[in-house]
Amino acid sequence: MLERLSPNFNDRRGNQPIDMLVLHYTGMKTADEAMERLCNPEAEVSAHYVIDEKGGITKMVEEENRAWHAGVSSWRGETDINSRSIGIELINPGHEFGYREFTEFQMASLEILAHDILRRHPIPERNVVGHSDIAPQRKTDPGELFDWEALARVGIGLFLPRSKPQKPNVKKAQNKLAKIGYEINLSGEIDPQTKSVIKAFQRHFRPLRVDGLLDPDTAGRITSLTEII
Repeated sequence: MLERLSPNFNDRRGNQPIDMLVLHYTGMKTADEAMERLCNPEAEVSAHYVIDEKGGITKMVEEENRAWHAGVSSWRGETDINSRSIGIELINPGHEFGYREFTEFQMASLEILAHDILRRHPIPERNVVGHSDIAPQRKTDPGELFDWEALARVGIGLFLPRSKPQKPNVKKAQNKLAKIGYEINLSGEIDPQTKSVIKAFQRHFRPLRVDGLLDPDTAGRITSLTEII
């Protein structure tokens, strides 16, 4: 593991326990641009670790410090995600610059690093999330090409390979999505916020079709997830 400590961290966490792991993609054209941004104080963004496409891991911020990776976000009613989480960035140009599959080397290194982090910190499976899960109105990373299923098979996070389809009910789905952890209005309608949250859920748990529609398959997966968290 390389070490290139970024100046972009706030301060020590204090007594706040680390109970979340948040996964991102860098969303920059090149790896060099991404690393430069993560080390630029004016950018005010950082992460604890970066994994390049060859599988190399670089530590950017010490785990006892807060990194600026979550931004305006929320999960299970908590909004200060930076104070309670570890952030990992995977080099990938993202949706804006030619989104592509994450490499086998990246995923293998992520598995090793995540297991190491989970051994050190009491992070429950339900709190291993993507940036889009905690900020569905503004973020799409790590996106639908990220292999959540493979991680879940080795005990990192959650994934539902299948579930029983269910007749959609918007209000019930909103309540269940809130129980899972998403910030969502209980409007009883597929409003813009709800559609963004459904897309975030689909990117994580139904990545083959991300359309923001509460179809029977999505409704069934939402229900199935609430039964295991």
